[in-house]
Amino acid sequence: MPTDKMISRKDGAIGWMIFNNPERHNAVSLEMWQAAAEILEAFERDPGIRVVVLTGAGGKAFVSGADISKFESERASKEAVEAYNRATERAHRALETLSKPTIAMIRGYCIGGGLALAVSCDLRICTEASRFAIPAAKLGLGYKLAGIQKLMSLVGPSFTKEIFFTARQFSAAEAASMGLVNRVVADGELESKVNEYAETIAGNAPLTVASIKRLAGEALKDPADRDLAMCDRIVAECFASQDYIEGRRAFMEKRKPAFVGR
Repeated sequence: MPTDKMISRKDGAIGWMIFNNPERHNAVSLEMWQAAAEILEAFERDPGIRVVVLTGAGGKAFVSGADISKFESERASKEAVEAYNRATERAHRALETLSKPTIAMIRGYCIGGGLALAVSCDLRICTEASRFAIPAAKLGLGYKLAGIQKLMSLVGPSFTKEIFFTARQFSAAEAASMGLVNRVVADGELESKVNEYAETIAGNAPLTVASIKRLAGEALKDPADRDLAMCDRIVAECFASQDYIEGRRAFMEKRKPAFVGR
C-alpha cells in the first residue's frame, strides 16, 4: 500500500526503509505497517539488495511506537483491531524472516514499538543523544512473550526486567552497557558509520552472511527445536559455492573478492 509516510530507496546493494512521520516522532499508523511489510518483502525478492537499513526521518526519532492519534479510526472495533494486528504481525514477520542482514540506524527516540523494531534488526547503531524505553507499565499494556524473548536474548533477564519494570528512558550509554546497541557514535557520524558497516557487509560473501544469520537464530532455540540438518546443509552450500572459490583465489591474489551470492 503506497504512502508518503514510508520511504523506500536503493543505494547500490543497500536497501533503505525510512519511517517518514516526523511530526509525530515517526509513530507508525496502519498504512505505514502495511507499506513496511511490502517494502521488506520487495527487498527480500531483490537479488541486488544485500543489506537493509531501517531509520526514521526528521532527526528526532527512530520510531516512537504506534500512532495513538489514529487509534480511534484504526482500532475502534474488534474487526479493526484484528486488521491492525495482522498488519503489524506481517511487517514484523517480514523483518524477522528477512534473509539479508538488517541495521537499525537510530537517532533520537527509540520507544515502545520502535524499540521492538530495532531489537528485531541484526545490528543497532545509534547516536550519543538517542533514548530508549518501553513504557508499557505506564500505560497498563500487556507485552507478548515473543517480544520479551527477543529483548532478553540481547540484554539478559535482569536488564529486560529493569527496562519493563521502570518504563523509564535509558541513555545511549546505558543501552550500550546492557548490550542493547552495537555501537554509539557522535550525531554527525551516524550516516557515515552505518554506510561503512552496510558496505562492508554487502561486500562479503552473501551465502556466508545469510548462513550466519540463520545459524544464530537456530542457536537461540531450545536444542530440541533446532533444525540441525538445515544447519549442516547451509554450511555445505557455502563450501560448494562459486563464492568460496572466488574467496580463495582473491586471498591468494591479494585482491578484493567479487562475490555473486552463489
